[in-house]
Amino acid sequence: MAVREESDSIGTLEVPAKAYYGVQSLRAKHNFQITGRPLHPELIRNLARIKKAAALTNREAHLLTEKEAGAIIRACDEIIQGKLHNQFIVDAIQGGAGTSANMNANEVIANRAIEILGGTKGDYSLIHPNDQVNMAQSTNDVIPSAGKLTIMALMPPLLEELEKLATALEEKALEFDDVVKMGRTQLQDAVPIRLGQSFEAYAKVVRRDIERLRSLKGELRVLNIGGTAVGTAINVNPVYLFQIIKNINLVCGTDCVQAEDLFDATQNLDSFVHTSAILKTCAVNLSKICNDLRLLSSGPHAGLGEINLPPKQNGSSIMPGKINPVIPEVVSQVAFNVIGNDVAVTMAAEAGQLELNAFEPVIFYKIFESMDTLKGAVCTLRENCIKGITANREHCRRMVESSPALATALSPNLGYKRAAQIAKRALKTGASVRQIVLDEGWMTEEQLNRCLDVKDMTQPGHLVEYAKVMPAEEELEKKERVGQP
Repeated sequence: MAVREESDSIGTLEVPAKAYYGVQSLRAKHNFQITGRPLHPELIRNLARIKKAAALTNREAHLLTEKEAGAIIRACDEIIQGKLHNQFIVDAIQGGAGTSANMNANEVIANRAIEILGGTKGDYSLIHPNDQVNMAQSTNDVIPSAGKLTIMALMPPLLEELEKLATALEEKALEFDDVVKMGRTQLQDAVPIRLGQSFEAYAKVVRRDIERLRSLKGELRVLNIGGTAVGTAINVNPVYLFQIIKNINLVCGTDCVQAEDLFDATQNLDSFVHTSAILKTCAVNLSKICNDLRLLSSGPHAGLGEINLPPKQNGSSIMPGKINPVIPEVVSQVAFNVIGNDVAVTMAAEAGQLELNAFEPVIFYKIFESMDTLKGAVCTLRENCIKGITANREHCRRMVESSPALATALSPNLGYKRAAQIAKRALKTGASVRQIVLDEGWMTEEQLNRCLDVKDMTQPGHLVEYAKVMPAEEELEKKERVGQP
């Protein structure tokens, strides 16, 4: 294989002659064989967008010639279109606060620009990775800015999937609005609830997640670009300092602003911690919903069996006909990973020292992974689970009517103590709450029908009618002393 020699401050390496990357990228590839995964494609595009905006700005400042800027801009446009991504060879997790990723972009753009100008790759007398492509920039303002742009680019697809999920849950809430089931607290029978109300609650929490994610834009649009190494804007022309944001917005179609305090924006990564925390919150909520779906569909004959999940694949290699809740399971697994990613982001942000945090590569790796996997999990949950859920209506009704927990509705009429005795007796004997009350003559059938209207019990704010049919307190106490019910 033909090679060319390139040198940096460490020494000389042989670089494949056809490669658009250079010595610093190759050295990073040797040093950081960590995940085996490249930079996120959207991060690569945003690195190219920043380099394009920088070339435009440096041309305005008359620091790049039309010819130099034109070649750099054309090379950036090709990368933005998806070309040359295989030339980004550095690992997603790397030492050096992202310097290797930044230099990989600089070298690929420089060598493609050299080629556009008719030169030979590696002839940096035409376009130099540091002097021209990286002009007025530092890894320390390019990488965090590219990271924020990437998060903002990944956000709309995730929000779109969450919107579709919320809508699907709302549709199920309407479909199941007439299905009264037994509500449970601490996994024990509590009071009746409509299945539609449960699904409406799921939709509501997803919509809160959507609003939380949308609110992040206010923080993410603030970039430290122009601050270079530590926020002092060293080696930056005044034209560049005040025009770079305008050109980033022009290239990216964004409405970003330059940080008022470039020192703060360079060294503090709390916006990424906040982003990761909101992604974690969304993951926790999704997993809780999936826990419920697995419980409600458990059985189908030896569990709760109140809903049916659509069968998607065989559930066992040994048990014929077994179907498992594989879609809720995979969503929970994604959630566990997102929660773990949040811990990594938290620790990486905390580990920053003085004027720079060196751990942005792992922060972006984890946040991008969380966003991509959440998007996939939400999509499969909606398409392969929520849309196909059905309710076992009669089974739900029978379980409500036979539950001793219905005695709760009698407390306003018979008192908590008497209602508790009724529930205990129903649980022990298997007799229904209704039958016990009628047998004892404590309420008329008409009064009992009003109190035990299970649909009415599920209406928040419904009025309780006090029938005043309690026996005298002394009569109750007397019966208890002689062991009567």
